[in-house]
Amino acid sequence: MKLRKLMAIMLAGTMVFGLTACGGSGSGSSSGSNSNADSGSASSEAAAGDEGASDDESASGDTASAAGEKLVVWTLAKDLETFAEHYMESHPDVAIETVVIEPANYVTKVQTALNGGQKEPDIIVGEPQMLEDFYDAGYFEDLNQAPYNAQDYADQIVDYVWEVGQDADGIQRAISYQITPAGIYYRRDIAQEVFGTEDPDEIGKLFADYPTILDTAQKLKSKGYRIFASDAEISYFSGDSAWVIDGVLNVDQGRYDYQDLCVSLYQDDLTAYANQWSTPWYQAMAGEVPILSADIQNYADDSVNVWDAEQFAEATEGMDKTEVFAFGLPSWGVLTMRDNVQDTSGKWGVCAGPAYGFGGGTFIGISSQSERKDLAWDFLKFCTLDEETSNWWIEVSEGDTVSLIPVLEAHAEDPNSVYGGQQLYKFWLEQAKGIDYSKVTRYDKAIGDAWASATTSIKTGEKTKEEALAEFYDVIESTYPEITVNR
Repeated sequence: MKLRKLMAIMLAGTMVFGLTACGGSGSGSSSGSNSNADSGSASSEAAAGDEGASDDESASGDTASAAGEKLVVWTLAKDLETFAEHYMESHPDVAIETVVIEPANYVTKVQTALNGGQKEPDIIVGEPQMLEDFYDAGYFEDLNQAPYNAQDYADQIVDYVWEVGQDADGIQRAISYQITPAGIYYRRDIAQEVFGTEDPDEIGKLFADYPTILDTAQKLKSKGYRIFASDAEISYFSGDSAWVIDGVLNVDQGRYDYQDLCVSLYQDDLTAYANQWSTPWYQAMAGEVPILSADIQNYADDSVNVWDAEQFAEATEGMDKTEVFAFGLPSWGVLTMRDNVQDTSGKWGVCAGPAYGFGGGTFIGISSQSERKDLAWDFLKFCTLDEETSNWWIEVSEGDTVSLIPVLEAHAEDPNSVYGGQQLYKFWLEQAKGIDYSKVTRYDKAIGDAWASATTSIKTGEKTKEEALAEFYDVIESTYPEITVNR
């Protein structure tokens, strides 16, 4: 596969973290990906400005009968198709049309529809990085007012999730059915061999801070292992401070330490150089993988087709092999790992990373222009505030981590067989308690991407550290003139 074709495939996807490796958006990141945020390919009459087939949408649901009620849901995540089907089972007089929109086009479609005064969709969603602009635009209904009185439910939802759903004035606008705190997924058998313990608390100490992670990586390499598949694995833990404080760009020492770690992981050959979401990245969850090269990870060497498993095996025959110790992922990574660990099932554990972080999450709200707000609220409550639904979702999703505290507590002791019987719901709830959403700003995605770009140019030798940082500051100044930049 030629490089341009490989890049085109990558850019067409929604998860292109491998391009900037180790860039990430940090603790409290709002730029992760919900593992269930897939897109469809059919058309929808509810799509803004569309009159036929669309390549980035899929619509499901029945047409409402003359005697029944109809609800139109626009979403990034196919999860809501499943919720809608379950809702209609107990509400046979309601037809829900669920439109799944490609993430790259979702914001524009919502803006076009609501700025144009459309009465549909009734339900809209957003990931954290989208929400502040949606709130400011007035797209989401005020859920604190009657008849919703959402504030009555505040103590039932994990704190940071509840805060994400509030606008700058503290008005509840959206609620999520899931939490997405980040953790380190590690191989228990390798931990026992190299460090003499597989206990999550003890292994967490090996990831306590960036210098310790580097030391851990070197010890693993000395035993023939690699700490991560790629140097992007700790992007969810890339800092524990806000990028902007009182209108001033804030690049604290933790950001520089994180950047130094990324550079060392890359330049000192401490990973398998398998880009996130590529074939070898997934294969590393199941066992042995070839140790690629920095040039392959950086696409300077196009000899390996990392998107086709068969060609990849042929192209990498004869390369040195390794096994990967750990992956850094939000709680939805439980589902990703479950589907890819194969014979290593039962050999995994999860521990805390060097900072509290999270990635993704689908937040559901009512369109302020909907004419079916009562029905929309009933559906929103069904998805997010109903214990029976949350218990059902844990079973149906096979492990997604819900946001409803009573249900999380009820499942706190549930063992997960893939992770050696570890009680993951208890772990994720504790990690979620440490997330400080006040450190998240509307600028995080763009600033995080610019920092990732600077990090990549340093580690690959494209620029000196001074040159890369100067360009980073230039980008922030030109993109956000309202932010004061102190170099």
